Amino acid sequence: MPGTRPDSAEPGHVAAGPAAPVAAAPVPDGPESAGADGAEPAAPGARSASPAGEAADTRPAAPVDERAEVAAFRAALGLEHLIDVHTHFMPERVLSKVWAYFDAAGPLVARSWPITYRHEERRRLEILRGFGVRAFTSMLYPHRPGMARWLNDWAADFAARTPGCLHTATFFAEPSAPGDVHRALGQGARVFKCHLQVGGFDPNDPVLDGVWGALADAGAPIVVHCGSGPVPGAHTGPAPIARLLARHPRLRLVIAHLGMPEYTEFLDLAERHERTMLDTTMAFTAFTQAMAPFPPDALPRLAGLQDRVLLGTDFPNIPYPYIEALRALEATGLGASWLRAVCHDNAARLFGL
Repeated sequence: MPGTRPDSAEPGHVAAGPAAPVAAAPVPDGPESAGADGAEPAAPGARSASPAGEAADTRPAAPVDERAEVAAFRAALGLEHLIDVHTHFMPERVLSKVWAYFDAAGPLVARSWPITYRHEERRRLEILRGFGVRAFTSMLYPHRPGMARWLNDWAADFAARTPGCLHTATFFAEPSAPGDVHRALGQGARVFKCHLQVGGFDPNDPVLDGVWGALADAGAPIVVHCGSGPVPGAHTGPAPIARLLARHPRLRLVIAHLGMPEYTEFLDLAERHERTMLDTTMAFTAFTQAMAPFPPDALPRLAGLQDRVLLGTDFPNIPYPYIEALRALEATGLGASWLRAVCHDNAARLFGL
């Protein structure tokens, strides 16, 4: 699948240019090979990602005890709801390829990566709402030119028909990027996803100057996968982001995965740039700690950024239950006030909820 071109295009898809460079290993929140075409079969056992396929999935939405555990976590903090800024909802054929990639990716990181919530779209929504998630994103991202606009059109429709979805959009480093972003903002996009590892592009590419200017003017948060986990990409790490923020200091960047594994360097950037935030996606879980442990001596710095850390989980593409992500945050010992801010209040303020 990596590097392939579509045999048939989705509506609105433009098959333009060669595929982007492929990373050497899977990334925590999706593969570079998640194409838009659907020419390749879904992973064995993969279920439909759209409401039309719901009959194919008869499993319970989520174990009752897990919903109860999440409810108990919220109750202990006095929170009626959670806000998760890093969840993935995508077109059916794209998500099928994401799951197929993860099904095959375990050996590349010397461990399995089961998709815990491999359900059709409606069931996944039921699960999140059953956990008390009040608002969530539909993170998607192109891996080559010509994909961003039709992905954004799908995301606009998804947000319109899905209560609680924070309308999400994306872009790629290509000449159409400024127009794609202006169009998405006009459609009502409230948050953007930029995946430097999957896209394989430099955020400082001059073709993106109009993108960053428009997003800074709009004040729209951009969740950026820019850390080098699990393997470095051509443009990952803190240096490209430091250059970007020096040029566009008004950007509302949200550093995904706390910048894993360059945690301290991205903490440096957040401390220097008051509009820069971080999300907790996969951080502190046993799965991640085995690969890229968060340095314990950096915890006081994370506590000091209490008002700029947001809950993210990577649902549904996580290899463990949702409650584990919450328990891992609790186990940091940063306290109830920090947890309330991270799990709800910061995002509620950011998005005016």
